[in-house]
Amino acid sequence: MDKKELESYKKAGEIAVKVRKFIKQLVKPEMPLVEIAQKIEKEIERLGGKCAFPVNLSIDDIAAHNHPALESDEVASGVLKVDIGIHVNGFIADTALTLDLTPDNRYKELINASEEALESALKLIKKNPDISLNDIGSEIKKTIEKKGFSPIVNLSGHSLGEYQIHAGVTIPNYANGNQNKLEEGAYAIEPFATTGEGRIYEGDSGNVYTVIKPKNPRSPKAKEIFDYIWKTHKTLPFSLREIQEKFGNFARLSLKELENSGIIRSYSKLIDKTHGIVSQAEHTFIKKEGKIIILSK
Repeated sequence: MDKKELESYKKAGEIAVKVRKFIKQLVKPEMPLVEIAQKIEKEIERLGGKCAFPVNLSIDDIAAHNHPALESDEVASGVLKVDIGIHVNGFIADTALTLDLTPDNRYKELINASEEALESALKLIKKNPDISLNDIGSEIKKTIEKKGFSPIVNLSGHSLGEYQIHAGVTIPNYANGNQNKLEEGAYAIEPFATTGEGRIYEGDSGNVYTVIKPKNPRSPKAKEIFDYIWKTHKTLPFSLREIQEKFGNFARLSLKELENSGIIRSYSKLIDKTHGIVSQAEHTFIKKEGKIIILSK
């Protein structure tokens, strides 16, 4: 990791810290999710960053990958996970927090479980940067179960790369037996705690897409939209809502054409298998020259 990369990661992290504070002040019960997404994106841009992926706004049993379409009437409620990615020159800080919007804050302990698992894992890594992936996952699982909840075992943390959110390395949320150690690079630790059994399934589309095979589609409008996507996002995810705001009524039909042609794919909502309530916590860190630098706190 050269000086420019490190500076870009640190800048993305500094923006992430500020945006996390902004989110806590911004979000109120019954606030439209579209408005929340738009305001968070504008704040990221105001601070000098770009969105690495559409703001994930996932409620209750939906663990991740939900973003409102422009016409959505969905509002903030229940247990809301806010997952944001910020990039500077393609180098990403990925972070998430969970807000309890219930009248009586009944899920405070569930949220604490994912937050404490994250803090415990980061503490272990700082103490021993050569700790195994298995031991990181074991600590996350132990911390969540101690609070009386289950970790979601088929979701995980991950390595980050230039314009890559998932760059190959998986950081488990349970003891999976992987004795490999983290190489130098950027990583996100991402514990999910649930009142359910600890597994997710893929639901309907969450209105988030990514390019998987760049090529020209048949129709001129789909090509215009693809050219915009490739210029502004490359292989980073983008939202239906953004395309609707830019291209109006052509958005859905053109994205369907791009999807049917194998040019883009949709991300499905990730939903707790037993419909338990889910909390999420996430921070990004760098391992460089045997030291750990936490970027998003």
